[in-house]
Amino acid sequence: MIRRSVAIALWRALAIACVALALLGTVLPVLPTVPFLLVAAWAGSRGWPRLETWLLEHPKHGPAIRRWRDHGAVPRRAKWFATVMMVTSAAILALSGAPPWVKLAVPGVMASVAVWLWMRPEV
Repeated sequence: MIRRSVAIALWRALAIACVALALLGTVLPVLPTVPFLLVAAWAGSRGWPRLETWLLEHPKHGPAIRRWRDHGAVPRRAKWFATVMMVTSAAILALSGAPPWVKLAVPGVMASVAVWLWMRPEV
């Protein structure tokens, strides 16, 4: 009983943290909104069904969450935005004083993410 209560509290804490980060993402252009809402809905499904329902029925973000859940889909506009942000980040990193291995590893990871992202359906 106590173990279940702790688990629910942890799922809710994760959901609240992700909703808070998503809210920050609405005003900070470099912080994404929808990925945090995806995690919040996922955590809500495990510990806060009302929050999950609210997110799924949200007029602006609900369709994106449902598209991801149903099809693993990412809109083309989001793919382009993510790609441009990754290229910009790689360029800034290349001009920074970061160690050479970081200048190679981080863009490599970003390139892998970009390939994965562009392989997602666009339903």
